[in-house]
Amino acid sequence: MQHDEVIWQVTRHNHCSYLAKITTGNFCRNPYNVTGVCNRSSCPLANSRYATIREDNGTNGVFYLYMKTIERAHMPKDLWERVKLPRNYEKALEVIDKQLMYWPKLLIHKIKQRLTKMTQMRIRMRKLTLKTREKIMTTPRKQIKREARREEKAEKTALLEKSIEKELLERLQKGVYQQSDIYNYPLEEYNKVLDMENLQPVEEEDEEELEVEYVEGYDELEEEEDMEDFGGFAAHKTRAGSSDEEDDEEEDDEAVDLSRAKRKMILASKKLEKNGLDSKSKKTRVLVEVIIQRFL
Repeated sequence: MQHDEVIWQVTRHNHCSYLAKITTGNFCRNPYNVTGVCNRSSCPLANSRYATIREDNGTNGVFYLYMKTIERAHMPKDLWERVKLPRNYEKALEVIDKQLMYWPKLLIHKIKQRLTKMTQMRIRMRKLTLKTREKIMTTPRKQIKREARREEKAEKTALLEKSIEKELLERLQKGVYQQSDIYNYPLEEYNKVLDMENLQPVEEEDEEELEVEYVEGYDELEEEEDMEDFGGFAAHKTRAGSSDEEDDEEEDDEAVDLSRAKRKMILASKKLEKNGLDSKSKKTRVLVEVIIQRFL
């Protein structure tokens, strides 16, 4: 059985978990307290017949009237009866008067005061949400200083690159660098400079045609040829008597000389090809000199 006076003596003088003592007075943190002050008439624990107004979370400003009676004290899950109040202030007052018709007048007056305060608070909250206010934010000093140092470094590097590019362009325009001496310049930057200067790229010269000439073979082969020519000339002089045999021998000598001349030409062309592969210059020139056929 519930006894209100015993509960009040225990909570007021011994211990209450909802009690908050400050210099201005004693307050109650219980959400069902109608005034928020810790006293006998406002304590929801020490009153078997009690009523208050609450706003449930997630209801978007909808108020409910909570009522407690001693007949439901033995059922904690059904202890409070909840009635939804309309959004209109006057209609909400009518509902309160109808539900609390035979309740104490002081409690009804406190409930209406709480409804008025909560309605005013709801109106102010809506105005504040619609009003744009400045938001004060802190600025990180270390991050700002770090970004400032990085910007200074980037500006210095950009100025250095621009000065180097300008100096190189001036030298190129003055003719310090010849066009044939530059091999590894990037094409994108080259086209960019041409667009800036409104110039046209210099067309590369057509590759010169290879000059084909014929040269003599090895010196050893020339010496052997001279010796053979000398022997053949002596034999030819001694056999000048017989006309038929001399004609045949001359024909044989000419065939031998032609075969030797062809062999020398082949050896000379191979040697020149080998020398051309070993050279580092891009434009090779093949120089071949024609071997004079002495006995044709």
